[in-house]
Amino acid sequence: MNAINGPLALSLCFTLCFPLGYAQPAPQDPPDKIAARPSYQSTQLKGDDRILHALNRFTFGPRPGDLESVRAMGLDKWFDQQLHPTSIDSTDLNARLAQFPEMQWSTADLLYRLPSNAEIRQAMNTDRITIPANGTLHAIYENQLYRLQAKKAEQVQKNAPAQATSLPETNTSAKMQLASDGSMMSADSSAASPMNPANGTVGTAAAMSAPDKVTSPMDMNAAQPVDAEPRFDQFSIGRILALDPQERVARLAAMHPEEFDSFIKSLKPAQRAALNAGLRPDLKLTLAALENPERLVAEDLISQRLTRDIYSNAQLQEVMTDFWLNHFNVYLRKNEQMPYYLVSYERDTIRPRALGKFEDLLEAVAHSPAMLAYLDNAQSIGPDSLAAERADMAAARRPGPKNKVREGLNENYARELMELHTLGVNGGYTQADVTQVARVLTGWTIDRPLIDAQFSFNPNRHEPGTKNVLGKKFKDHGEQEGRELLHMLASSPATARFISTKLAIRFVADDPPPALVDRMAKSYLSSGGDIPAVLKTLFRSPEFWSTSTYRAKVKTPLEFVVSAARAGDANIENMLPLANNLRQMGMPVYGAIPPTGYDWKSSTWVSTGALVDRMNFALNLAASRLPGIAINWVPLPDLGSSDPETVPTPESEEARLEPLILPGGATESTRTAALQQFQAQASQDNSSVHPVATALRQIRTPNATVLEKQDQVLAGLLIGSPDFQRR
Repeated sequence: MNAINGPLALSLCFTLCFPLGYAQPAPQDPPDKIAARPSYQSTQLKGDDRILHALNRFTFGPRPGDLESVRAMGLDKWFDQQLHPTSIDSTDLNARLAQFPEMQWSTADLLYRLPSNAEIRQAMNTDRITIPANGTLHAIYENQLYRLQAKKAEQVQKNAPAQATSLPETNTSAKMQLASDGSMMSADSSAASPMNPANGTVGTAAAMSAPDKVTSPMDMNAAQPVDAEPRFDQFSIGRILALDPQERVARLAAMHPEEFDSFIKSLKPAQRAALNAGLRPDLKLTLAALENPERLVAEDLISQRLTRDIYSNAQLQEVMTDFWLNHFNVYLRKNEQMPYYLVSYERDTIRPRALGKFEDLLEAVAHSPAMLAYLDNAQSIGPDSLAAERADMAAARRPGPKNKVREGLNENYARELMELHTLGVNGGYTQADVTQVARVLTGWTIDRPLIDAQFSFNPNRHEPGTKNVLGKKFKDHGEQEGRELLHMLASSPATARFISTKLAIRFVADDPPPALVDRMAKSYLSSGGDIPAVLKTLFRSPEFWSTSTYRAKVKTPLEFVVSAARAGDANIENMLPLANNLRQMGMPVYGAIPPTGYDWKSSTWVSTGALVDRMNFALNLAASRLPGIAINWVPLPDLGSSDPETVPTPESEEARLEPLILPGGATESTRTAALQQFQAQASQDNSSVHPVATALRQIRTPNATVLEKQDQVLAGLLIGSPDFQRR
C-alpha cells in the first residue's frame, strides 16, 4: 500500500511525531521484579527530536529535506551558520524578490515615483510637490489626481445634491510614450527632478526624472461634465489584451484616467490574469502604479516580507527580523506615508541588525522616520525651545482669539522607549523620567516627510538645559544627549532582563524558567548586548532541550501560515491570499495598532473560532484553492465507500492504510490516527458544516474528481490539526 506522498509528507512527519496527541497503545507491564529500581528517564531531547525542535523554534518550520540536511551538517554547525546569515546562499530567494523591484528603492524614489495620496493633495493645493510634465510618471500622478478629485466631487454632491458638480479636465496631451524598454520613465530624462535638480536623478532613478518646475500640467480650473462611465465591450478588451506586453502597458498609460479605471473595472478574472501575462516585473510595476501606487507599495511590502519568511535559507535572520519588528512595532496605517517608510525600516534598520548589538539596533530605530512618525516624536517641541518661542510670538501677532493650541512636548515615544523597548514596565522609572526623556529627544524629527523623509536633528526644537533621567544628568548637548540616553538604556541590567525574557518567551516557553533568563541576561551584559551571544546561551541551555518544552508552544497565525507553506513546499506566485488569511486570523502583517505589537503567548491565539479559521485555510491551501499558490500531490488509492456520510473508523481503515515512516525509524499509523482524531473533533462540534466534517465527507464521497484529491483533503486535515499548530 502507498503512504502519503508529495512534499508535505516528510514535513508532516516533522510536526506529527511524538507526542502526537493521538491515542497510543498501552504499554505492556514488565514482569515483576523484587526491589527493582526504575530505569533512568532522560528529560533531554535526543537524536532527531533535537533537530526537529530546533527547526520548529529557530525557523518558520521545516521544509522537505531539512531534517536530513541538518542531520548531515550537524546541529551545532547548522545553528552557527544561521547566526551568520551572509554566509548562506540566497540565490533562489533573490530570484523571487526580483518581482518587487521597488522594494530596493530609496524612500525618496518611492515617494516620487509611486506618489501617496498625501503627495497628490499637496500637488493639488500647493507648489511644494511638482507634478511631472509628461511620460508615464505624469500618467500615474494624473490618474491619482483624477480619482481624488472625483471622490471630492462625489462628497460635495452628497452634501449638496442640488448643486451642479463637475470634474476638472486632465491634460492627457501631456502623456507621452513609455521608454523603449517599456519601463516607467519621463519623456525628458535629462531634466532635473524635484529631488535632485543638479543632475536630474532621484536616487537611482535617473530614467524617471521630470522637470523641476512645471506650470501646473493640469488645468485645475477647467471643467467637464460628469458623463456616464464608459464601458469596454469584449472586443475592445480583447484587442488590448492581444498586444505585446510593452505595447499593452503603453496603451493603458496613454488612456484618460476615467477610461483607464473603466477598463480595469470591466475585466473579468480571467482577463485580469491575461492582462498581467508575460509582463516583466518593471511592466507589472508600471501597471499597478497606474491603478493605485499607494496600495502597490503596501501590498508589495507585505508580499516581499512573506516571501522572505517562506523561502529564505537564512531562517534565523527572518525569525529575528519578525521578533524585532514586533518588539519595535510600527503600524502600517498610521498615516499615508507609513508604508513608504516601512520599506526602509525593515530593509535598512531592522534586518541588517537583527543578529547584531542591541544598542546599534535601538539607536537605528530611534533615528528611523517610521518610528519617529509612528510615536509622534517628529512633532515634539521643547517647551522652552526657540521654535516654541517663535510660535508664541507668531500667535501673539495674529488677530482674533488666542485659543489655538500650539505644538508642544510629546511623550509617546519616550514612554514606549522605556516601557516597551528597553527597561520594561517594571524597569524602575517614573513619570518624571518619561518627561525628561521626552525633553532629551526633542528635535529628533523628519526632514521633508513627503519628499525624502530623512532623519533630521532640529536644534530650534530641542529643549535647552540639563535633564535628569534615572538619576543621571544629561548636559545640554543637542543630539548627543539622545545618543547618551540610548546607551544608558541599552546597557541597563533591567534592559538585559527584559530583552532576555522576551527572547525566552519566543523561543522556549510562555512562562520561561527564571534560571534560563538569568543566564541570558548575564550573557547580554557581559557581551555588551550582543544578540547572538544571548541566543547561544539559550541554544546551549538544558531548559531549551527539555522534553517539557518540546512542541509546547502554539504557533501564532503568521507562524502557522508560513510553516504550512514551507511544509507543503508551495510554489507561490501571489502572496496576497496568505496576507488575507492572516487578516482573517487576526494577525495582519504590520497590522498591530498599539505599540505593544502582537502577543506570542498561546492564550491569545487559541479559541474555537481561530481553530476553524486555521482549518479552513489548511484545507484550501492543500487543495490549491488559493489563487497563485500551488502544491503538487501524488494521488492515493481510493479509500472506498458508497455512503458519503460514513466517517471511517480506525478498525475499518487500519488494514488499508500504510504507516508513515517517522524520524528515527519509528512507525505510526498517522493517517488512521488522524482520521480517528478528526472524527472525534467533528462529532464534538455537532455541526454539519464544520470544516473537518465537510472534509471527511469529501474523503468518502464516491466521486472520481474528489477521490483524486484524497491526499489534498487529508493533508489539509493534518495541517489544520492541533498537532501541526504546535512548535
